[in-house]
Amino acid sequence: MGKFQEDLRHYMEAGRPMLYVDALEYAPVEALFRKAADSAEPKRGIIRWTQQGWRDEMENFAEKGDLLSSLDAWLMDNENLAQRILIIEDVHFFLERPEIAPPIISRLRELARRINEGKIEDCIVVLLAPLGNLPKELEHCLTVMTPDFLTSEEIKSIIKQFADERDLQLEPVFLDNLTMEMKGLSESAIENILALAYENDGRIDKADLPLVREQKQQVVKKSGILEMVELKEKMNDIGGLENLKSWLTSKAKVFNNIQKAQKYGVDVPKGVLLAGMPGCGKSLTAKAAAHEFEVPLLRLDMGRLMGKYVGESETNMRRAIQLAEASAPCVLWVDELEKAFAGVGGGGSEVTTRLFGHFLTWMQEKTSMVFVFATANKVKGVLPPELLRKGRFDEIFYVDLPNTQERKKIFEIHIGKRRPKDLDDLRGALDKLADKTKGYCGADIEGVVKESVEAAFIDGDGKRSLAVADIEKAIKETHSLSEIMGKDLDDLKKSYEEGHFKKASR
Repeated sequence: MGKFQEDLRHYMEAGRPMLYVDALEYAPVEALFRKAADSAEPKRGIIRWTQQGWRDEMENFAEKGDLLSSLDAWLMDNENLAQRILIIEDVHFFLERPEIAPPIISRLRELARRINEGKIEDCIVVLLAPLGNLPKELEHCLTVMTPDFLTSEEIKSIIKQFADERDLQLEPVFLDNLTMEMKGLSESAIENILALAYENDGRIDKADLPLVREQKQQVVKKSGILEMVELKEKMNDIGGLENLKSWLTSKAKVFNNIQKAQKYGVDVPKGVLLAGMPGCGKSLTAKAAAHEFEVPLLRLDMGRLMGKYVGESETNMRRAIQLAEASAPCVLWVDELEKAFAGVGGGGSEVTTRLFGHFLTWMQEKTSMVFVFATANKVKGVLPPELLRKGRFDEIFYVDLPNTQERKKIFEIHIGKRRPKDLDDLRGALDKLADKTKGYCGADIEGVVKESVEAAFIDGDGKRSLAVADIEKAIKETHSLSEIMGKDLDDLKKSYEEGHFKKASR
């Protein structure tokens, strides 16, 4: 029995008057309530209200009526609701409209009061809708529930049943991989994907995995909060940051062998906070880390969390975390963390403080295979100290401006990407180019290479090679990050060193 079913049974036995079930897909949730109704003592019936009217499934009786008139009818005759689970769908449409919400809220409160007082026996009201702006007037009688995501065994069972019905033989290893790829999807979504894959060529195999990932991307996109990032970058695309890369490679080894690691006594990796200079590879490393971990990369834009209604921001945070947990194993990239939680504990807004509290609790208690990759520019004096102590992140690294050897490697990577034929001829000049770009960040060097390649193309009409002179000219015309930011960079570096953050570079 899942946690949702266990909690539901407990709430029914305890006589809770009203539940708010946060759901986007209603049919699976209603099936769980029917199961609970059948197993209850005494047995309960289901009354289901939709915008087409309501139906008592036990008495097989139906009647048309809007929500307000239906609530009035039930209040006039309490016996209608005795030994019933009353499911009201899409209630958020009414509760979020101030012109019609007050009388509906009033009647829901009255229903809850009568159930509490025993005037309506063995009844529980279920508000079924995506969690939105909950009225303060209902908070005292509401219990919010969130349905469980399908477990690996449940997903595997759905796949096996689909395959058995069509006499398909699935290799055990592929079945495990397919099950993992399906995590976070509903039963209907899984069945639809399997049907689509089967219709393509009459079988289900490794060639269908991109289809599964594409559908998962749709789920993430439709959330409007998370973004699934396409992975092209690898660890070899990062110039320098050897300490960080070595650490991530070690964590990836644990992540990719988690069952064996846990049996040995190793904890599930929580995540890393990467602080440092802008343009020095923090975003690039997040993408390369997900590639190394061999899992999807979900990007959380903290700006998208902020809603205009009371409680909406917290709901968005909860949904983002739920979606990330359902998509596990994955890397959750939280970009520019300082912009989200700046001011917490020092005059920041109540909403920001509540978001921070929710995120902090999740980070502390998280046991799922969601590796949090947080990036920030400024940390000291901006991020709350509670976020920086051990137990939230496995490690905190800081990224400094690249040293000479790292600048040389960055030149090699970007020239190799754009003009691989010219790289061997330019290798002898890389040390000189690295010396000329002291104080440049990785983004500066990438910009230099891009501009020099473009200039060489225009000058030679695409017929000549990239020359050292082209790159040196681009260097002269580029203002480095250290020139632009100057003292700010020195202050940043000092704050990282005072915080005893581990250096990303050797």
